[in-house]
Parts: sequence; C-alpha cells; structure tokens
Amino acid sequence: MQLDDFVQSFGRKNAPIKSLLLDQSFMSGIGNWMADEVLYQARIHPMQTSSKISKEKCKALHRCIKEVIEKSVEVGADSNEFPENWIFHSREKKPGKAFVDGKKIDFVTVGGRTSAYVPELQILDGADAAAANRSKKGRDKAEENVGKTSKKGQKAAPKEGGKTAQKTSVDEEEEEDDKPAKQRAKGAKGPPKKAGNTRADDHEEGGDEDEEAKPAKRGRKRPAKGPSKKEGCPSDNEDSLGKEETVVAAKRPQRKKR
Repeated sequence: MQLDDFVQSFGRKNAPIKSLLLDQSFMSGIGNWMADEVLYQARIHPMQTSSKISKEKCKALHRCIKEVIEKSVEVGADSNEFPENWIFHSREKKPGKAFVDGKKIDFVTVGGRTSAYVPELQILDGADAAAANRSKKGRDKAEENVGKTSKKGQKAAPKEGGKTAQKTSVDEEEEEDDKPAKQRAKGAKGPPKKAGNTRADDHEEGGDEDEEAKPAKRGRKRPAKGPSKKEGCPSDNEDSLGKEETVVAAKRPQRKKR
C-alpha cells in the first residue's frame, strides 16, 4: 500500500488502530505479535482511534510495518534472530515482570486480543486521552466507594461485638453478685423439719405445706392423718363448714404367731 493511500484509508476508520491492523479485509499479512511490534516501534497506543492519528504518525507506522516484515523474512521468521530492542522478546512475560530497554510493558485487551505496549512511550492523543482519563477517574471513584463501604462494615462489626461483650460481662457480674445472696437465703431457712414436730408448729407456719408421712419400718405405708373438725382445726374450704369429716386410720398388720 502506498503512503498516500495508507494515510487516507486510516483517516476514514474510527476503529482502534490495533483492531484495524488485525482486520485482514482491510490489510492482510499482519498478525497479533507483529501488530504489537509495529505499534511499539511507531510509538502509537494500541487503543488510539485510527482517524485521530496524525499524518506524521501514519508515516512512521507505514515505515515500521515495512521494516518489521522485511527483518522477519530476512531471518526466516526465527525469533531468536529478532533484534533485542523488539518488544516481542518480553510480550509473553507476566505483568510486572515484562520490560523492554528498561521500560515497563503493560497489557490491554483490544478487539478481543491481548496487546502489549509501553505506557511511557505509547501515549493516547487528543479525544482518546480525555476519554481514557474520564474512564480512569470513574473506575478510581468506584473503587474508592467500595473501599469506604468495606471500611464502614469493618468498623460496625467490632462496635456491635463490643456491645454484646459488654452486655455479657454485665450479666455475668450480676450473676456473681446474686450467688452470695442466694447462699445466705438458703442458710436462713435452717435445717429441714423432722417428722416428730408437733401439730402446733404446723399451725404457726400457716398450714401452707402438709407434712409428709414417713413410711413405717415394717408393713405398709400409713396415709397422712388429716385434721378433723372435732380437733378444732380450720377447714380449707369455707363452703364445707358444718360438715364433719371422719378419718379412718390404717390398721397396722399383726404378725402371725409362730
């Protein structure tokens, strides 16, 4: 392609220059690694819009395409014979470990293909640079908002945990304070009453609890004797006044004489 036709063809396209170089219907013979190489040699960013490239840079790109193709054919496409200052030798390395002539190589996806370039030398121009800056600011702002949100969540978690821990410690202290009081209350009740207590003691306590009858040592258990009307004990139900209750004591079984 002649230089004038080359410049005019690129001036009519609004696609990124890297995508246009890979378009075989537009220009045949340039693959992915060679497109990265000619753009690096011409100092053109792979995402630069084709129609925004200056005439001087189009001339440099036209020259570099011829030089790279001619050198590759000259050495029989043996990559070991490629010049040392080509980006080709470092484009397969990992990000952060790729350098050419002491300058860092960065990677970007253009047209679905990974593109290697040197940000220090290949700089976007004009409207593409402004659009890239706006996009970068938007990404930075989004990352900053995400960082603030995560920090707020981290601060809120210890605060909530602190309240819970404080509440738990207060509850434990209250339980510890209640323990001596409970022990003193237990000691104030005194020893349990024996079965031999008199009926008068039961009346003084208000008759709230019936005394449990102890089982006899021999024979069957005796049922507890309830108070009768004749003995002058008050009745539990006021509606049953005037009625007499008779309690029959269980007869003690007699032993058979041998």
